[in-house]
Amino acid sequence: MNARKRRPVFPPLYLTRVLLLMYLPIVIVVLYSFNDSKSSGMWVGFTTSWYAKLFRDSGMGYALANSLELAAWSVGLSGVIGTLGAVGMARARFRGQGAMETVSTLPIMIPEIILGMAYLAVFSAAGIPLGMPTLVIAHATFCIPYVYINVKGRLAGMDSALEEAARDLGGTPARVFFTVTLPLIAPAVASGMLLALAMSLDDVVISFFVTGPATNTLPLKIYSGLKTGVTPEINALCTLMLGAVFLIVALSRLAGARAAQRQPDPVK
Repeated sequence: MNARKRRPVFPPLYLTRVLLLMYLPIVIVVLYSFNDSKSSGMWVGFTTSWYAKLFRDSGMGYALANSLELAAWSVGLSGVIGTLGAVGMARARFRGQGAMETVSTLPIMIPEIILGMAYLAVFSAAGIPLGMPTLVIAHATFCIPYVYINVKGRLAGMDSALEEAARDLGGTPARVFFTVTLPLIAPAVASGMLLALAMSLDDVVISFFVTGPATNTLPLKIYSGLKTGVTPEINALCTLMLGAVFLIVALSRLAGARAAQRQPDPVK
């Protein structure tokens, strides 16, 4: 047999094992959300009662509402501050700029437990009561670098002559930013905000340190429930969240495909 016609066996086999290792636990969670048993050790039968029980759980709904509110505030603040910070740092030239950029990205490199203890110490020293405001401040702080890094990378590849041309045509700095710069960096801003959204909705450690007794988030609610074991309600919740993610990704891909179809053909 010709050696050039032989197909490698190891790469597909390795990729298959990696995919199984990544997605098999997710498939098991989805399957056991329909298991007619409180135990995750064996399959008894098919049921959807755990979803009905999940929707009747007011505590889970309250935690989900808090998480969504927290994520909205955190993503909004980090999007504005991270974008303006990236634009300012990309256009400014001053001594110590490299050190300032390093400090700006430190929150994503410091372990979360250290950040949580630091936030708790600062809030306690300032006399700020723990609750939703402290959660928003803490989440916005560690979400800003995700927007900052994405926008800074986009600005590095953008032609500065576009902004200079807009200013030569009489555009004010604000108008140049909103009509030229912002549309060009919008994909980077959106991707950074999506990363910030994922990190905010997923955070447990920092939220554990800075939340108050009257404020509970969904990750903390799930974590407290896991202390007594994985319940079918948690499996059902994970399945619904996974379905929401798939739906959002599918809609975004569909919108991107439709936008590409509407673009005129440059050859014509």
